[in-house]
Formats: sequence, structure tokens, C-alpha cells
Amino acid sequence: MPEYLLPQGAGYGVVVGIGLFFSGFMIILTAVQARYTGFSPKNSEEFNSASRSIKPGLIASGIVSAWTWAATLLQSSAVAYKFGISGPWWYGAGATVQILLFAMLAAKLKLNAPYAHTWLEIVGARWGRIAHGVFMFFGLATNIIVSSMLVLGGSATVTDLTGMHTVAACFLIPLGVAIYVVVGGMRSTLLCDYTHTAVLFAIILTFIFTVYATSEKIGSPARMHELLTAASAVAPVDGNAHGSYVTMRSKNGLIFGVINIIGNFATVFQDQAYWQRAIASRPATTVKAYLLGGLAWFAIPFTFATTLGLAAVALRGDPDMKVLSAADVSAGLPASAAAAALLGKAGATALLILLFLAVTSACSAELIAVSSILTFDVYKEYINPKATEEQILRVGHAGVAFYAVVCGVAGTIFYYIGISMGWLYTFMGVLLGSAVVPIALAITWRKANKWGCIGGAIAGLCLGIVAWLVTAAARHDGVLTVETTGGDYEMLAGNLAAIGVGGIVATVVSYIWPEDFDWESTRAINKPSSTPSQAIKSEKVPEDSDSDKKGEIVSTKAASIADSFDATEEANELDPIALSKAYRFASWSSIGLFIVLILLVPLPLFFSQHVYTVPGFTGWVAVGITWTFCSAFAVVLYPLWESRGAMMQIAKGISKDLFQRGSGRYVAPTTTDKAEA
Repeated sequence: MPEYLLPQGAGYGVVVGIGLFFSGFMIILTAVQARYTGFSPKNSEEFNSASRSIKPGLIASGIVSAWTWAATLLQSSAVAYKFGISGPWWYGAGATVQILLFAMLAAKLKLNAPYAHTWLEIVGARWGRIAHGVFMFFGLATNIIVSSMLVLGGSATVTDLTGMHTVAACFLIPLGVAIYVVVGGMRSTLLCDYTHTAVLFAIILTFIFTVYATSEKIGSPARMHELLTAASAVAPVDGNAHGSYVTMRSKNGLIFGVINIIGNFATVFQDQAYWQRAIASRPATTVKAYLLGGLAWFAIPFTFATTLGLAAVALRGDPDMKVLSAADVSAGLPASAAAAALLGKAGATALLILLFLAVTSACSAELIAVSSILTFDVYKEYINPKATEEQILRVGHAGVAFYAVVCGVAGTIFYYIGISMGWLYTFMGVLLGSAVVPIALAITWRKANKWGCIGGAIAGLCLGIVAWLVTAAARHDGVLTVETTGGDYEMLAGNLAAIGVGGIVATVVSYIWPEDFDWESTRAINKPSSTPSQAIKSEKVPEDSDSDKKGEIVSTKAASIADSFDATEEANELDPIALSKAYRFASWSSIGLFIVLILLVPLPLFFSQHVYTVPGFTGWVAVGITWTFCSAFAVVLYPLWESRGAMMQIAKGISKDLFQRGSGRYVAPTTTDKAEA
């Protein structure tokens, strides 16, 4: 029976204990929010889209959290272990540019469909039910693959460190998450994202300073460079300049970079979790939130993998370092092995907690995303178009619970058929990549052709799978297995065919037979009937209320696109001219950052075949550490600053309740109060 660094009880303690702790914590926060602010998760608009009122810092934190999968920590370290310093760069840059470019889609969403709940509602309003059904397949397939990677990566690491049964981990990981998502909805999910992100950065910085400053085994960039050079002398990296780990000249690293870019376009553009954050954000700051979140996220895989992924290479031969097989690397285990070798049980526990928080926060995003699709694109669209507020909310809750079970089932199926997180990560572009360009055109381009986009998505899917399997068969004498189909060239062929065919067909057909769509039908989706003058409604505070205004007539704002700001602000933030300017800014800035991260930095280093010396490698590490600190300030401290008013309001309410029970409950300002103010 294999020996494990931590007892099995530690695995259950983290997965169940910490999961339930955070669930309880989020339930308390939700209760505080309902009592001391104007937001109640009993409202379907608040449950599914947080009343579309979230500020940019918290949205950026939510983006970082939703995009920090198990693969972000594990797969990035695995490619660092295999390819050297090029792996973390290509993982980080190849998955950051999609968030930056998504800022353009987010701006178009606010301009062309400001009241939509899902991106599929836009497709359905524009092109009808056939297109809606086709793209719903791609959307839900994206959610299932992302969720499967989350539970596969998380369960593999928990099992490796503690011996906890993988199937138990697959089902228990989503359990605690579902509890607080059902109770609190979208706002609770974002608050959870924030707390997880704060702890995540604290643990990552601990590993960084351990490896590059305090560890007796490594302790400095110079020592890391020395150990990596020795490792490459013993086992040179195939395809790297001089077989070195400290060079960007890595043929396989570049191939992985291309696969990574294509696959992550699919999992961002088609994942409702990212659209959900655009929907939940205030219109005026949506672009800012996505640019900030994308740049902040880059530091996590880049610096984390440059730390633990390279440490796993440097510590080969160390008595405390586990010998890793190819299957271990594919499962993403170099990071956990390095953490355990450096810090023993403390390192293993820290990584276990880090991974659990990353998996659960991303899982919460998937749960609320799929719940929204099931509620608005299945139940309300096809089953009960006249659903009441109560029915919509009930279906939303049921959707969260249902998809939590689906996550466990999907992870278990992939586990038993032998598919690892690493295999699934490189495969996702083959299955999903064909719909990337059609979806982007559907949301942003009035001339996009319905049948061109549908045909491109389907043709790209078919030809992507054909290219993937034919390449695998040609390279392995017709033998098709999980192992033979999971190679770099096989996945590269499928990814390129899928996104290329889908994009070409959709674009060419749209140019030959252009439509002339005016977006009025999408702007009308869920548009409230109230006008600014109707946005205020009066109601009587019940006599048995705890409020000091009981029995009085008070005026409250009707639910609108932003319950935290009034109708005038809403009109200003939805101004088409301002949103068009935001779209242009998003376009120029995101394309500029794409050029820098994908072309200007890595490609000259690749073609130069430069191998870093100690000073160069030290500078490389210093850039990563500096970026990590800047990211922590942006998504941990900045959200606190921008929410200082709300926190003061809550603190005053709690203070009032402490001294006079019931007097702290939030009551919306009266019309008289506003006039006096």
C-alpha cells in the first residue's frame, strides 16, 4: 500500500471541513448583506446577476478566481517541469490574452444587450432557436469540460497527498460550493471569489519566498539556475536550445503555447462564467474590470510555475523529492511533489488548501453559470416562458444543485476511462474551438451571417476531430488510445483545424451574404418597462418591522440594471456613445497587449536561441515576483478601497443593532430623504 505524506483524514478535513467552513462564512455574509444593504438574494435578478452593480475591483478579483483552475496551478507547473521557463510564459500569456480580448465582447454586451442574463439569450434573439440550440451545445460542453478539469485536477492531488479516494473527492469538492451558491447567488459567489483570491495570493507568495529566499535546498535564483543547469546536463530537454531549462527556445513549449491559446479562446468566449461577470458589472467599468483582471491573473501561473514547476526539476535526486512518472506529470503532480520536498507536511498542506480554494472558487463560477443557462435558456425559453419571479428563483436553485452532481459524475467518468487533467486541457480546443469566431461575430458584428456561423461551428468541430484522429493514426500506425491521441502534434492539428475552419467559414460566408442586423431585438431582451420617473415605488413599512420607520410610507427603487445607483446614473452608464468609446479602448488596449505578450516578448527570445545566464534568470524571476505583488494589490487591496462606503454602511448597521436591537436594518431612502439630501 503506498505511503502518503498526509493522513487520509487531512484530505477529508480540507475537502469537507474547509468547504463547509467557507459555506457557513458565505451564508453569514449573505445574511449580513440582506439585512444591512439593499440587496437580497431572494430576488432572481440579484441571484443570477448581482443586480448588475458590481464595481471593477471585485469583478477583477472574480475573474482571477474563476480563471484560476486546478490546471492554472498544476498544468502550468507540469509544463515548466517539461519545457523549462517557456512553459510558464506560454501558459500565462496564452491564457491571459483571451481575458483581455474578452473586454471587447464585454463592452459590446453592454452596448447591444445590456439586460441579457446569458450570451445565449443574445444568440437566440438574433438568430432564433436553431442557432440557440447549436451554440447551447458548445456552451454547456465548455462548462462540462472546465468542471471536469477542476474536479480531476483537484481530486488527483488530494489523492496523491492523502490517499483520499478519487471518486469521493470528485463528488465532495462541489458539495460545499453548491451550498453557498444556492443561498447567496452571484454576489455570494463573487465575495467567495474575493476571499479565495486573497488566501491564494498569500500562499503563492509564501512558496515564492521559500524557494527563492529561505529554502536550504534552493534559496536563491542563482542556486536555482545552478540546479537547473545541472539537471539539463544529466537529462537535456528535447527541442530546447542546448537542452536547457532556462531558455525560451523550446519547440515543444511553442507548440503547447499554440494549443493553449486556441483552447483557452474556447473556454473563455463560450463559458457563461465570464459573461456572467460582464453582466454583473456596472456598464461604465466593465472594460476596466476585464483588463485589470486579465493582467492580474497572468502572475499566478507564470510566477507559481516558475517557482514550484522549476523547483521540481531542480530537486531531482533530492531524498525528499518524489520520483515523477509521465503519468504523474500529466496529472499535474510536479507542484505538489516540490511543495512537499521543500516544506514537508506544511508544504503539502498549504498546496492542498491552495488547490482546494482554486478549485472551489472556479467551481462556484461554473455552478452559477450553468444554473443561469438552465434557468433562462432552457426553462424560461422552452418550458415556461411566463415563469414568475418565484419560479425562476426556484429553478435557479435547483440548477445549482443539479450541476454540482453533474460535476462529480463527469469527473468520475473521466477518471475511470483514464483521461487526466492534462489530456483534457489540450483536447478542449479540438471540441470547442470551432465556435470561438462564430460566437464573437454574433455578439459584435451586425453583418455576421446566421448560417455561416452555424455551419462554421459544426464544420470546424467535425474537421477538428478528423484532423486530430488522422494525425494520431498516421503517427502511431493506426493505433488510437488515450496515450497516442494525447501527443502535442495530434492535439495541435485538431486545435488548428477546429478554430481555423470555424473562423474561415463564418467570416467568408458573412462577407458573401452579409446580414444587416440593427441590435434592437437584443437591446429589448429583459428590458424593464419602468422609466426613470417610474423607477421609484412607494411601500409601507410593516408595523411589526424592526425598522425605526415602521408604519411610515417609504420609497424604494424598483429593480433595475443597477440597484445600487439611480436611474440617471443608469442612463449615463448605458449611453451608446460612452459604450462605443469603451469598446474602442478595449479593442486597442487588448490587441496591443496581445501583440506584446504573444509576439514581441516570446518570439524574439525563441528565435534568438538565447540561454539565460544567472543575472538574466534572476531578472526573469524578479519580474514575476514584482508582477505578483502588483496583482495582489489590484485584486486584494483595491476591492476593499472601492467598497469602503458599503463596508461603512454595514458597520453602522451592526453598531446600531448592538445598541438598539432592530434599528440597524437597511431601509431604502425615502423620497423626502433624497430631497433633503
